[in-house]
Amino acid sequence: MTSRLIPVAPFVLTVFGATGDLARRKLLPALFHRDLDGQIPDEAVIIGVSRRPLSDEEFRNFARQALVDHVPEAELEGPELDRFLGRLSYIAANADADPGWPELAHRVSSLPSHVPVYYLATAPHLFGPICERLGKFGLAENGRVVIEKPIGKDLASALALNEQVGKIFTEDQVYRIDHYLGKETVQNLMALRFANALFEPLWNNAHIDHVQITVAEALGVEERAGYYDTAGAMRDMVQNHMLQLLCLVAMEPPASLEADAVRDEKLKVLRALKPIDDHNMAAVTVRGQYRAGASAGGAVPGYLDELGSSHSETETFVAVKAEVENWRWAGVPFYLRTGKRLASRVSEIVVGFRPVPHSVFGEGVGAIEQNRLVIRLQPDEGVKLWLMIKDPGPGGIRLTHVPLDMSFAKAFKVRNPDAYERLLLDVVRGNQTLFMRRDEVEAAWRWVDPILNAWRHTKEAPRPYTAGTWGPSAAIALIERDGRTWLEDGA
Repeated sequence: MTSRLIPVAPFVLTVFGATGDLARRKLLPALFHRDLDGQIPDEAVIIGVSRRPLSDEEFRNFARQALVDHVPEAELEGPELDRFLGRLSYIAANADADPGWPELAHRVSSLPSHVPVYYLATAPHLFGPICERLGKFGLAENGRVVIEKPIGKDLASALALNEQVGKIFTEDQVYRIDHYLGKETVQNLMALRFANALFEPLWNNAHIDHVQITVAEALGVEERAGYYDTAGAMRDMVQNHMLQLLCLVAMEPPASLEADAVRDEKLKVLRALKPIDDHNMAAVTVRGQYRAGASAGGAVPGYLDELGSSHSETETFVAVKAEVENWRWAGVPFYLRTGKRLASRVSEIVVGFRPVPHSVFGEGVGAIEQNRLVIRLQPDEGVKLWLMIKDPGPGGIRLTHVPLDMSFAKAFKVRNPDAYERLLLDVVRGNQTLFMRRDEVEAAWRWVDPILNAWRHTKEAPRPYTAGTWGPSAAIALIERDGRTWLEDGA
């Protein structure tokens, strides 16, 4: 799974929405870093497409500024910058009109030995029309198409979108990207489980007490308020990122790391999730919406202030107690928590092991805390294994809880590649392991839809929480009713 060891074929990558925010912040810097590390073949070509009329040189200037804004200055000082910009060209085209498409077809067809990749960094309602034109102009054959979330806003719209794309591209040509799956630590979760004799024998309800998955953001919705108000935390984070993380924790060992072997096991987890609907929603879910407060040392507005509205039922925080109803995980709760304007930016998985059945140490040694495996995705990727050891010094045994701490940055002393760097080149390689299959997306919506419907039926507003905190007090009660507590900052 180490991308550096796998060669990349010459490719022609067409980025639709090439002047948008995703291309500027993520795609162009990721491609530049891969070029900087010698991972992009000399023959590779990158074509930007959007509605804005630009010359090739104007697009290269746009890309140069994007790199200046999002890449360390020291990495832009060599000849690699001009080499990368020289790969770029631009075509103005619209998803629902023909001008520009014949020129794109000509450019791609003039490179018959290149792998054609189409990245749809656009609004989801354009996925279908763009795919239709790719088919109309003969660009779909042998091509690979990458689509971003959100893939629908519910099951019905996801089915319709998958059907639109599926009319032009076969399933093995479609790459549904979830950048969380490209993070180094997420892939290391599979390495920890399946490459070590230590963990997998303990990875079941006999030894694991519970699992916590937190994806917290300190920022608010800000300029995304318009989009976010049509989505909310459940659609924006839980239906995709968080359920994918849950699947990787809970899935059975696949027969291999081939794409369908891994995705088959993830699908089984999604289908085994205990339903949440009107009957149990109030007991196992909490949704909230942030109010004005303090973050990063300064005052910040509330969600309604950023939205410019006096009322919204959209949740900016969700906590869910999920259960996987199978033999491995029966009785083990998975606590999911995500939100905007929380106390800090952190994404991590905490696997809490069951306590020792009996203490042989007597009194006065200190509390024996549970062993925990903490897998940190951001901001500092790494793994901690919390153990009980003897506190050094004479005078008898005193126990203390300490972590075996492995920070990727410190352990490997190399730049940690961004998730998009790995995923973009996996598309070129034809490796779909870290991409979602159609039935995965639809299974996730089948679990999420009844929760959204139950919230709608109650007509209860999201619970308010102050910006800069860890969410509504009801989220604390959700886990503490079970005798557990949320863990923060790798604790």
